[in-house]
Amino acid sequence: MSTNPTITPLTRGAHHIGLTVPDLSASRAFFIDTLGYTQLGEVPDYPAVFVSDGTLMITLWQASNPTAANNFDRKNNIGLHHLALTVNGPTELAKLHEKLKTTAGVTIEFAPQPLGKGGTQHLMCTIPGGIRVEFIAPAA
Repeated sequence: MSTNPTITPLTRGAHHIGLTVPDLSASRAFFIDTLGYTQLGEVPDYPAVFVSDGTLMITLWQASNPTAANNFDRKNNIGLHHLALTVNGPTELAKLHEKLKTTAGVTIEFAPQPLGKGGTQHLMCTIPGGIRVEFIAPAA
């Protein structure tokens, strides 16, 4: 890995992540009802909804023609491979896993498991609309 000590990073993390979804109502419900996000606003004419966990804002954009849109394909589309969100520890990750198992439109790719050799754990799923999301519980 190469680093350049003479260059200071020009960015400071993500301001927001924008996701195009096939069903804005189902996606909004997932983030608010399942993950506990807060709706910050919306633009009905676009249509778009802005949700946040208090640290990260996610913009959900309604696809104009969901039946003709290309489905998410992490191996063949350039761009988003998955969205990774932090969870407060392994206990919370286990609770989330139980909740996701009964959440409509969610497909679990793998249950909580170690990420690498440290104590960090993660799980991977697709959320309503088919976007791949990883939940990570960093080691204490």
